Amino acid sequence: YMAIDHDLAIIPVLNKIDLPSAEPDKHAEEIAGLIGCEPSDVLRVSGKTGEGVADLLDQIVMDVPAPHGDPDAPARALIFDSVYDSYRGIVTYIRMEDGELHDREKVHMMGIGMTHDPIEIGVISPDMTRTKALGAGEVGYIITGAKDVSQSKVGDTLTSAVRPAAEPLPGYRDPKPMVYAGLFPIDNAQFPELRDALDKLKLNDAALIYTPETSVALGFGFRCGFLGLLHMEIVNERLSREFGLDLIQTAPNVTYDVTAEDGSQHHVTNPSEFPDGKIKKIVEPMVAVDIITPKEFIGAVMDLCQDHRGIMGTMEYISTDRVEMHYRIPLAEIVFDFFDQLKSRTKGYASLDYHEDGEQSADLVKVDILIQGEKVDAFSAIVHRDKAYSYGVMMTKKLRSLIPRQQFEIPIQAAIGSRIIARENIRALRKDVLAKCYGGDITRKRKLLEKQKAGKKRMKMLGHVEVPQEAFIAALSTGEDSNDRDTKDKIRAAQKTEG
Repeated sequence: YMAIDHDLAIIPVLNKIDLPSAEPDKHAEEIAGLIGCEPSDVLRVSGKTGEGVADLLDQIVMDVPAPHGDPDAPARALIFDSVYDSYRGIVTYIRMEDGELHDREKVHMMGIGMTHDPIEIGVISPDMTRTKALGAGEVGYIITGAKDVSQSKVGDTLTSAVRPAAEPLPGYRDPKPMVYAGLFPIDNAQFPELRDALDKLKLNDAALIYTPETSVALGFGFRCGFLGLLHMEIVNERLSREFGLDLIQTAPNVTYDVTAEDGSQHHVTNPSEFPDGKIKKIVEPMVAVDIITPKEFIGAVMDLCQDHRGIMGTMEYISTDRVEMHYRIPLAEIVFDFFDQLKSRTKGYASLDYHEDGEQSADLVKVDILIQGEKVDAFSAIVHRDKAYSYGVMMTKKLRSLIPRQQFEIPIQAAIGSRIIARENIRALRKDVLAKCYGGDITRKRKLLEKQKAGKKRMKMLGHVEVPQEAFIAALSTGEDSNDRDTKDKIRAAQKTEG
């Protein structure tokens, strides 16, 4: 649909038609209904047997228009990608729209306002081949010698510093984080390594944003901003695989604009930044969600979206057995486990896509988790008032099974402000002080029990609850059952370590 909106040439192609399970006639009708062509216009290709490949290449030559641009105008090139080379720095991939760029000619980044003296300019055919110039309509690369990918942003306009263009190419904007999460090393000694790893990732990913953060419970770490859930998962995987870091990731959350009763404005990216006192208004980001699913799962998808405060838009049948549903849902509702539930309820057949769709005010509250009367900031969350009780009950029950028992009773509470909405108790480990009393008067037994009771009371006043790191991992992970065998093994190991 984006290609249609931009008047781009679309060539429908069905691949792998040599497979026994392929149904080219059926899927050709689906594609024809999707883009508005005839089923006979859909090309059928097999890369294995070579069938239809020549027809496809001929169709590309006929349908895809030649590059356009003014070769005599000041140079303007669109940056569509950039990578980091350990020896030569940033390699920026560009498409020339107008004019011509020559080798060793100073270039200017119009979006970020930086000027560079390029080392090399060339084309990819298929290896990087140095040339003397790039003209209008050509695609190539330029090496500026810069070491920071943030100095070569995708979507920026590159022009000549000697003869600059008056206007940049339209469409450039800075990447805006939509999802935030905290990353903390399990071993606090790895904090410098985490900083170095994020610096290196930033070289290859200019959209990653991070700032240092301190948590009372988790120690030192970073508050990271991501473009979406997939971006967040990729960054976590790279930190784990490429740099060997063991990290705790707090539950993902989004940004809120909070107006207090006194009129002060707060931009909240972390529950710990949520202001105290009376709140006048809270604005949360919204997304437009497009879901494609088989028609037999329409009811299940509608129930899921309604449970996540979704507002239904339109629904269209794109074939006889598949339907596309459009919803407007708060971003905070889909960053946690929405996708997993969607796949579960549709047996894996549904697909999801979403994009920004403005903001709206909502009745949100901050739920704090208190252990032994002290707030644990890592477990705090901003949720809708209707879901605050269920979140509090879920977290208190989960923590009750994860935190090791102590010599004194531990209360775990969920609170909104000063009001407690849920509570669980971790029973104390008790010593059998009556074991030596095989007989005698009851007053002797009562004296021993009262002495133990007084000692428990003093211990509760002075005692401090240490929450093991494994409990944080299990409690903050999405969709993990705290009663499974792996989690129980982690807790036993933590108890041994604490002992």
